[in-house]
Amino acid sequence: MTTTKRLVVLGCGTAGTMVVNRLHRELDPAEWSVTVVDPASHHDYQPGYLFLPFGLTRPDQVRRRASELVRQGVEVVRLAVERVDPTARAVHLEGGRVLTYDELVVATGTSPHPEQVPGTLGPQWHREIGEFYTFQGALDLREQLERFTGGRLVVHVTEMPIKCPVAPLEFTFLADDWLRRRGLREATELVFVTPLDGAFTKPVASRTLGHLLESKGILVEPDFLVERIDQDRRVLVSYDEREVAYDQLVTVPLNMGADFVARSGLGDELNYVPVDPHTMQSRAHPDVWALGDAADLPTSKAGSVAHFSVDVFVENFLDRVAGRPMGRRFDGHANCFVESGHGKALLLDFNYDTEPLAGRFPLPVVGPLTLLGESRLNHLGKLAFRHLYWNALLPGRPLGLPAEMSLAGKHPA
Repeated sequence: MTTTKRLVVLGCGTAGTMVVNRLHRELDPAEWSVTVVDPASHHDYQPGYLFLPFGLTRPDQVRRRASELVRQGVEVVRLAVERVDPTARAVHLEGGRVLTYDELVVATGTSPHPEQVPGTLGPQWHREIGEFYTFQGALDLREQLERFTGGRLVVHVTEMPIKCPVAPLEFTFLADDWLRRRGLREATELVFVTPLDGAFTKPVASRTLGHLLESKGILVEPDFLVERIDQDRRVLVSYDEREVAYDQLVTVPLNMGADFVARSGLGDELNYVPVDPHTMQSRAHPDVWALGDAADLPTSKAGSVAHFSVDVFVENFLDRVAGRPMGRRFDGHANCFVESGHGKALLLDFNYDTEPLAGRFPLPVVGPLTLLGESRLNHLGKLAFRHLYWNALLPGRPLGLPAEMSLAGKHPA
């Protein structure tokens, strides 16, 4: 009689949901049980947060019950993780429950940590200062913008890496569009404050697309490492004592991985799990994997990275448990839509070794999406992806996009 092996997945976000749905279908239930641990009863389409403050999407389009998205037969545990003991292969949960595992996947993502920057006013900080990286924060920001009648609107990034690194720029472009439609743009100074030396994280994108900020009259304050937020004086203060005044601040706090990662000794200084960037296998524990934003992959923390890396992980995992060498290597492939306002968007496609290229996506020449250029079709593509997310990506159905980045039909900008 064989003993059933246990796969435990921590986190039921994008990566975790894809993994349990795909592996539950692939693994023999007589040999493996699949368990996912997450205290949240809901699952959010996080790219939709960007549109909530402007009334461009409804809250019910962003949030669904998590139980509706996991395949029948997957055990769901609605408890928080206290710590992982990788030596004993055990996950300690709140209330004293312990889950043992044969293979563990950490997919608990990343989240804002406003307490890391002095001046952000504690647990209810987003009632005073705008943010759109959480569901409630995006709804509160919508109310703040409704009261905004002009002045200095500052969009600020604390430090990299952050979830979806282009999202603060997208917010800025959408704010420009929103202000113009409301007749408030001439009464508003729009400022983008970044710790980087340019607006985009990729140098090629920064050089090629920087004209968008200039053409829209958006000021950029680069190399700004914030030391504190002085809410009484309504200024950002940097470590080199520069100050940026604001009437309405929208900030992206420091992003960090889950706290239990630190308590378990599994993470780096930001609570991300160090992994082999090509297999997502823990560098310290071969039976531990980290996927999506929870890993320290040297690429964007974006949904596309979770999608493509899970494609590689699933095949490698099946090889490993069957006793075969792992045959796939993740190349860091990411593609990111960048909303630029006025019903247009850009599309970036890159990997670990290749900067964003110009050309067409997903098919060479045909496209139909344009790389490194604004188009209406790119915008429609971003909007359409929400449907694909709920109905194909999370259930684990193939989207027809290869995990590896293709260079066919692409060229330097």
